[in-house]
Amino acid sequence: MTDNKLSSTDNNVTVAPVVLSKTQQQVAASLARRHRQEKLFKGLGLGAVIISLTLVAILFVNIFAKGVPAFWQAHITLDIYFDPEIISISDKPVQGADETDNQFRQRFIEWQTEVGMVNFNRLILDGLYKVIPEASERQYRRDAARIVTSGERYAVRDMVIENPDIIGQTKTVHLLTDANIDVWLKGNIDRSLPDSQQQLSPKVRQWVEMLSEQGVIENRFSFALFMNPDSRSSPASAGLAGAFVGSLYMMLVVIFLAVPMGVAAAIYLEEFAPKNKFTDLVEVNINNLAAVPSIVFGLLGASVFIGWFKLPMSAPIVGGLVLSLMTLPTVIIATRSTLKAIPPSIRQAALGLGASKMQAVFHHVLPLAIPGILTGAIIGVAQALGETAPLLLIGMKSFVAQIPGGPFEQSTALPVQIYLWQGNELRNFFEARTSAAIIVLLALMLTLNGLAIWLRKKYEKRW
Repeated sequence: MTDNKLSSTDNNVTVAPVVLSKTQQQVAASLARRHRQEKLFKGLGLGAVIISLTLVAILFVNIFAKGVPAFWQAHITLDIYFDPEIISISDKPVQGADETDNQFRQRFIEWQTEVGMVNFNRLILDGLYKVIPEASERQYRRDAARIVTSGERYAVRDMVIENPDIIGQTKTVHLLTDANIDVWLKGNIDRSLPDSQQQLSPKVRQWVEMLSEQGVIENRFSFALFMNPDSRSSPASAGLAGAFVGSLYMMLVVIFLAVPMGVAAAIYLEEFAPKNKFTDLVEVNINNLAAVPSIVFGLLGASVFIGWFKLPMSAPIVGGLVLSLMTLPTVIIATRSTLKAIPPSIRQAALGLGASKMQAVFHHVLPLAIPGILTGAIIGVAQALGETAPLLLIGMKSFVAQIPGGPFEQSTALPVQIYLWQGNELRNFFEARTSAAIIVLLALMLTLNGLAIWLRKKYEKRW
């Protein structure tokens, strides 16, 4: 029976096998091999994506699991009587009609100094004795003084400065407890350790457990984390305000210096600069600068801005200048890539209608490139926000216990604050606080990236 005919046996119909030629067999084998390679590539790609997302998820879950509880901190509720005998101060000064601003400011500073001499710790302890009568005994007073963190006396002082009328009144206030009490209540320390290895005395632990059951001590959202600067004498009061303001000043320097200069340089190199060996050398060096480690820019800033120009150490202006140098190549490269993506027909049409080279670029090309330019600039700024190494070399790792009033005052930055807290000796307390600071930094960076996406969408719709 031939290959192209059907054979019939007992009313059963069968199809004869098809015999492929050698060439057809080779093509089929090659096609099968290509399909296997394609499936393998897709599998590897999908596996890489899954592994990457898994690792990122593990990182975020770990950070959030440790950091989110730090946004809530142990507070004690006390009824504090602002005793006029203890707060013996003059009346709050009021500016007179014939008094200059400087004279009034001097009198107000003197009055603030007078208020600062008041023993506000005594007011806090008197309020504490109301809820723990036993603490007023002589042998327990030192233990009682460790319940409320030392930095809260300034919060009570600020209440008097803001409203002196509360003198002679009783106010219910929520004060931060000591950091060791917060650690104890959250279970971040082994309670089975002997008394010699515990940070809190047995009597303090007994009081804390009692007040926690009564609801006098409870976890509340910690505004101190956002409103206070860093503190060593009162770790529970340590916050991110100083680092946040320092980062803000540096980002303003980067935005107003690196972004305009980078965009202008990119426009000149891409649209106006002649194509010769010099511009080729400039382009190569810009690409090389983008790959230079950030710590090298820190060395440059320390030697040039601090060593030659005598700018103050630990100042946001120096940090902003260093980060501007580091961000410039990113902005230039991103802007040039965006300009190259604009169709040449736009330029040719503008020139054909009689526009000058300047008009063609700024009236037609640049508006179309705005989404990409903004995206590159904001991503560069977000990258600079997370840099740590160059800031360490210009002295921004020093401890600063105040919020900077300007870019020339000493400050630190959010990444450096995370670095400092990570190495703090009170690990049980600052490990969670470090993760909380990382969450704040990530939130800022994601906000900037979200802003870049929003601006890109907005201008793409417009143009």
